[in-house]
Formats: sequence, structure tokens, C-alpha cells
Amino acid sequence: MNNLQELYQRIEYLRNNGVKMKEVADWVDLAPSVLSSLYTTVLPNYFTNLKTYPPEQALEQALLLVNNVSKKRLVHSVDSLIARLGEMEPDTGSNPRENLFAWQFQEEMLRSVQKVESIQGTYISYSLSSSSDHLKVEPFLIAVSDNKEYIRIGRLSAYGDVQWGFGVIGDPQNMYCFFNESDPPHFTPVTVYLQLPLFRSPNQLRGLYVGLDYNRNPIARRIVLVKEPEPISPEEFTRMKSGLIPPEELTDEQQAYYEYTCQPGDFIKMCTVPSLQMNAGDLVKEKKMLEL
Repeated sequence: MNNLQELYQRIEYLRNNGVKMKEVADWVDLAPSVLSSLYTTVLPNYFTNLKTYPPEQALEQALLLVNNVSKKRLVHSVDSLIARLGEMEPDTGSNPRENLFAWQFQEEMLRSVQKVESIQGTYISYSLSSSSDHLKVEPFLIAVSDNKEYIRIGRLSAYGDVQWGFGVIGDPQNMYCFFNESDPPHFTPVTVYLQLPLFRSPNQLRGLYVGLDYNRNPIARRIVLVKEPEPISPEEFTRMKSGLIPPEELTDEQQAYYEYTCQPGDFIKMCTVPSLQMNAGDLVKEKKMLEL
């Protein structure tokens, strides 16, 4: 099964030179989700398993991680896949690594799918409201996209709007969630940075929520995500409850989340100073305004 290494290297070559996964899949007449599973999960785990198991068992163990790749079809078609991919060349008219960060970001989105298994699920998030001292309660969904090419992030806002984005796991302890909290064509990006505990299936994630307040000024707040005990479908997720809870109506459990996320030292905020002079005096004015 040495040709599996050649298959992986050919796909990697095309990806590294700017060819999209869907284009590769169309070229070899495979569903994008199948090719993505093969490239991001099956083959990397197969190579890792070879350190412990003989080739056939290593492949069987790797295939257990996905449900859309057939061992029989893979073994019988690997030579033809390699030959077909050998006929495909990237567009040399552009340099996909001209913006190295953008290229790396796309690659990390794909790799992150392999790292998200232990934290997939539905969570209830708790953070400070931008408009009051209320506790903001919003469901979050962390899942793999249908095409298995990125981590899908969903948020049901406190006002009932469902927003979808994506996540990137840079290393075992850090995850970044990105989504747009405005309806298109408006673009108001939000970033939620989460710390990932170093054990399997944590029931709580903590981090920072960075976005804009109602005056379009940047604000960073603590956020806590508490995992729901039972799996919830995307359809059920959109029907969950969200909202703002005033301090006097908090339960004992919610009070703990309120104390952690909603105190004066738990957020950093900016404001717009009227009649800007663009000098050090504006900085003094801004800090005084924030104290009010």
C-alpha cells in the first residue's frame, strides 16, 4: 500500500499550490466530502497507525474514523486516482502563497477538522450584554461541516438571530471562532477565542469574545460555554432559547457565571470621543468617559 503515500503527496502538492479541494474532487470524479475525509483524516491516521500496525490493519483503523470512504473502492482505485491527479497541474499564472497568512489560514481550516472531535457539541454561552448589566445567554454549536472541510460554528444570538461561521484550531490549547453578527450584505465580524483543556470531551470552555458594542466601538469580554448533555441537531439548535437575564432573576448556577463574566474587570471597552483632536488629550477624555 505504498501508493497511498504517493496519493497523499499528490493531493498535498495540488493543495499547496492553490488548487481547491472541490476542484481536485471534480477532476477525479469524487464527492468533495469523500476526498476531504481521505486527505484530512484517513491517510494521515493511516501513516500514524503504520508505526503500530501492519499496513492492512493500519488502513482499517484509519477508515473507522469516517463513514464515507470505502476500503474496497479506495484500494482498487488508488492507482487510477494517482494517474488522474498526475494529469492535473495548478494554475502557474498566480502565486497562491503571495499572501502566506491567507494560504495558511485556509490550510488550518482544513486541518482543524481532525482536531475538533473532543469538543463537538452544543453549548450554552454566558457573557456580559453590550447594552446593560444583564447576563447574556446564547447557544453555540461546534460541528464539522457537511463537506468535512471546516469546523462549523453556529450562534443563536440573544435576540433570536442565527449566525453561522467557522472555527480554526491553531494548536491543542487554542481555538478561534469567526462569524458575522450582521445580516448580509453588512459585515460585522466577531471573534471568540477559546482555551481548550487538555482532556477529552470537556463540559466547559472559557475564552474571550471580541466584537462591537451598540455604538460600533470595540469591546472584549469574558465568555463561558457550558456543554449540553445530549446531542442536538442543527434544526433543534435554531429553536433553542436565548436572551438577557437581569441580575435579580439569576439562578445560583447563573450567578456563578455572572460573577465570572460581568464584573468591571472582566471586559475591555473603547468609546468614540466627540470632537477628536487626535492628540494625547483625547486619550484622557476617553478614559474619563468610560468611568461614567
